[in-house]
Amino acid sequence: MGYSSIVFWKWTVGLLIVIVAIALFPWFNIPVYYVSLLFMVFLYVVLSTSWNFIGGYAGYLSFGHVAFFGIGAYSTAIMMNAFSLTPVLTILSSIPAGLIAALIAIIIGYPCLKLRGPYFAVITLCFAFVVELGVKNLNFLGGADGLWLKSMELPINITRGILFEVMLVLMIITIGASLWVNRSKFGAGLRAIKEDEEVAQTLAINAPKLKILAFALSAFFPGVAGGMYAYYLTYIHPDIVFDVNMSILIVLMALFGGGGTLLGPIIGAVILTLVNEGLSTFVMAELARIIYGCLFIIVIIYMPNGIMEFFKRGAIKASSG
Repeated sequence: MGYSSIVFWKWTVGLLIVIVAIALFPWFNIPVYYVSLLFMVFLYVVLSTSWNFIGGYAGYLSFGHVAFFGIGAYSTAIMMNAFSLTPVLTILSSIPAGLIAALIAIIIGYPCLKLRGPYFAVITLCFAFVVELGVKNLNFLGGADGLWLKSMELPINITRGILFEVMLVLMIITIGASLWVNRSKFGAGLRAIKEDEEVAQTLAINAPKLKILAFALSAFFPGVAGGMYAYYLTYIHPDIVFDVNMSILIVLMALFGGGGTLLGPIIGAVILTLVNEGLSTFVMAELARIIYGCLFIIVIIYMPNGIMEFFKRGAIKASSG
């Protein structure tokens, strides 16, 4: 066995040990607060990693991705209430909820992806506002009162533990999809579009098709996560699942870690979820938003390629000096 094979297996075994340790975390009589905190970390890793498909690899900054999250949440809630689904079927219903979000992404992506830069960012943000207002004014969706979901008839720590495991699995699948995109021709095509779309098309890259596929893929996982989150809360409201601040936070996480990279959105999501929790606990909500706004400006100006690129350049300078 060669040296590279030994290193590969060491990393694989080490990663499996970490995953198993994390999976066992909620079953060691851990307070529900910490289980919920890790659940939110997993959730934001899914959201930032999936946003990276269109925003990082293709360079189309979407500020309306929370719409797909909310669509997934409402789709799962409606299916559960309409068909009286069991807990297992409710969790599985988040998959068709993700497909619904992806379908809507394809429908709106066809015209919207013809726009670029700030125009695309603004139109996606407007899309999120329109969906939120539409849900608030439709009675069969609960309107301004929201929707309730029947919770599992189990102790809260068991319920939280089950959904913890489900979100962990979704996070692993999302990261796996990101790994595939990162190493595939599909990902290479998206990077070419990000660099120069006109040149990419002259190289026989079907830019419109790749962009719509990336947009649909980036909407599918938030849709699934939204369905799981709805069941986790057992109550959803437009102000919760269509919160534009969540959209901005998703973008900030991906850019903070490093858009267009595999690890960047994961690192950004972990760090900023913990920071967000700290700010929400110890700082006023208004001040927390100001801090996030300042952080967003700093990232855009001084770390446009994220902290990974920032530290990489620092290491290169240190080694050459």
